[in-house]
Amino acid sequence: MNLSGVFPPIATPFDADGEVDTAAIRSNVARWMRADLRGIVALGTNGEAPLLAESESDAVIAAARDAVPRDRLFLVGTGRESTRATIDASRRAAALGADAVLVRTPSFFKPRMTPEAFVAHYAAVADAVRAPVILYNYPAVTGVTFTPDAIARLAGHANIAGIKETSTDASEIAAYLDAASGHDFAVLAGSAPSFYAALCLGVRGGILAAACIVPRLCVQLFDAFNAGDHATARDLQRRLIPIASAVTTGFGVPGLKAALQLAGYVGGPPRPPLHAAPVEAVRTIEGALSSLREFL
Repeated sequence: MNLSGVFPPIATPFDADGEVDTAAIRSNVARWMRADLRGIVALGTNGEAPLLAESESDAVIAAARDAVPRDRLFLVGTGRESTRATIDASRRAAALGADAVLVRTPSFFKPRMTPEAFVAHYAAVADAVRAPVILYNYPAVTGVTFTPDAIARLAGHANIAGIKETSTDASEIAAYLDAASGHDFAVLAGSAPSFYAALCLGVRGGILAAACIVPRLCVQLFDAFNAGDHATARDLQRRLIPIASAVTTGFGVPGLKAALQLAGYVGGPPRPPLHAAPVEAVRTIEGALSSLREFL
């Protein structure tokens, strides 16, 4: 599977009654597909996946699949706390048209999430599901992380395609790249503020929240890097940082949804216990977007 490129991890819009807005999903995805993105990710962290019922997750998948052309990749987050539930969610996603599943690390029983536990968990999922599996490492949220040894052992599995690495730690990204050397295994950046640096290390692309807001900027940065135009890539990275920081570490999912509204997409309210971004956050996001309208 060719994972080279940029993927936005899309938000899940809710209507005024708090229900999944499938029409808004289709509309948003259709617009994203007019940018030269490699594909999209539904039901990731930014999709508020842990706050959705299983039936709602299936509705999101079905709506997004309708709007993603078959020449693009449709990735779906299916991580659950148990191996059994993860397999079930992954099989349902594949049946609904997912090209690959993005599986976050289970983390509730943190002291027991050893490298051996992760290898057994992901191997079982990859063995049981026909869709390729992409590992998802987000230690800032989960409090657990992969060791390079676990990556080395999983990278050789025929049905494990890569990893989304959300850390900005260059040494960790490099260690994962080295561990997977010799395998058809893609390391994807998960942090837009350090996307250029990660590309320099050797990642194949990125799953970037900022690509939901300024998809063309992220794609142009990726293309400039691959064309060897590092001056342009560095300039685009500098321009990307303010909005990328605002919709990730700065204001999180509520900030992303506010930014989507400002950029002309349907963001909708976040699902409680999350609250809408405060007025000050919206003003900051609006300021960050003011010079980036050409990239929306």
